[in-house]
Amino acid sequence: MSALIVLAAGGTGGHMFPAEALAGELVGRGVKVALVTDKRGQAFGNRLPSVALHRIRAGRPGTGIASKLVAVCEIALGLFAARRILRALAPTAAVGFGGYPSIPTMMAATRLGVPTVIHEQNARLGRANRWLAPRMKRIATSFAQVDGLGRIDRTRIVETGNPVRPAVAAERAMPYVPPVAGPINLFIIGGSQGAHILSAVVPSALALLPAEFKDRLSVAQQARPEDIDAVRGAYGANHIHAEVATFFADAPARMARAHLVIARAGASSVAELCVIGRPVILVPYRHAADDHQTTNAEALGAVGAAWVMSEQTFTASALAQRLANLFARPELLAAAAASAQRQGRPDAAQRLADLVLEIAGDAP
Repeated sequence: MSALIVLAAGGTGGHMFPAEALAGELVGRGVKVALVTDKRGQAFGNRLPSVALHRIRAGRPGTGIASKLVAVCEIALGLFAARRILRALAPTAAVGFGGYPSIPTMMAATRLGVPTVIHEQNARLGRANRWLAPRMKRIATSFAQVDGLGRIDRTRIVETGNPVRPAVAAERAMPYVPPVAGPINLFIIGGSQGAHILSAVVPSALALLPAEFKDRLSVAQQARPEDIDAVRGAYGANHIHAEVATFFADAPARMARAHLVIARAGASSVAELCVIGRPVILVPYRHAADDHQTTNAEALGAVGAAWVMSEQTFTASALAQRLANLFARPELLAAAAASAQRQGRPDAAQRLADLVLEIAGDAP
């Protein structure tokens, strides 16, 4: 196959993880792949050495006039660089995954007549994708309903799901067994570096649980480096068995073993929870751009796959009350796990690859 697909993504995990999953799928089909990103995307090349890595400059507009001007200048410089890269590569399609670094490449692709697809990971269209969407040939979504698409022709919108890592998809086969008896496995994750609010609230909430539940707890919690000692100390003082770390290399397996997960509502976390099929209490990050995490969380809450607690209502007493109710009625956890798995798209990378190759004119 003669196809060469260019991927464009911001350097954060939420954009890079699905780009990496698509790249792996395309490479497995014998398709050449190149990635255009900013300096934060460096780690991508280490995981998929067969993917050519190109870096351009791109700025995120701030709130002040000066920062906005700098961002515009950087995007303009990125556009010139992206056009030069695309002319040299002559790709058969370009795929954008959001983030401001994707804008120059996707704009250059449209100006050069390269077929384009953008992928939106969240239930609310991100700012970069919102700006690009009217110019794109296809828009791939992770959710059935996405805010911000406006009057865009629905025939251009395809729900593919959000690609997840193979290690996540591999855990989908593990059935969910509610904690009727024995240990209650809790997994607490707060994004790539943990979340302070989870470290502050969860240990205090678990300490308030009745002994019949507290004595059964087995906790694994991700925390920031500066919170590690305090979290470990809180669990130790209340005789709660807990592992606390800044990173869990076996996170998919731990998620699969969990009877309940407490997490932020980032796109990757939500997609992984649904693919594996685990019940979750979601605490959206209130400062996320356009409050997209709340939209993600509410989408799962609406189908009974999650319980949503805002940062304002996420207190130790409120969380303890909710946990005690769920542990007393494990059938609620089982129902949420089943609902979550129904939303999962373990074949999202394959579906997205099919779409990309279709618009590139190289579908087998």
